Amino acid sequence: MALQPFLALGAVLFGIGLYGALTKRNLIIVLISIEMMLNAANINLVAFAHFLPKPNIEGQVYALFNIAIAAAEVAVGLAILLSFFRARNTSDVRDMNAMKW
Repeated sequence: MALQPFLALGAVLFGIGLYGALTKRNLIIVLISIEMMLNAANINLVAFAHFLPKPNIEGQVYALFNIAIAAAEVAVGLAILLSFFRARNTSDVRDMNAMKW
């Protein structure tokens, strides 16, 4: 296989994630869209590391760090979502500016 299908898959996933992050109102969908964009970046990192003239493991290491950062982002995002939902009984992104107590 060539590099181009992996880059196309990464671009499609990133585009779908960007669309979801910018247009959806539900905070859970926005978090999932951000995760999709991070996974698109992981696909590109691993594909570039594999298809270099001298293949190495650096792309996989960067992808692993990216996955760890994504897990921390999800934990913090869900904690904020739960706090907001308990206070306002909604998960609509438009109501996030109402966090001022």
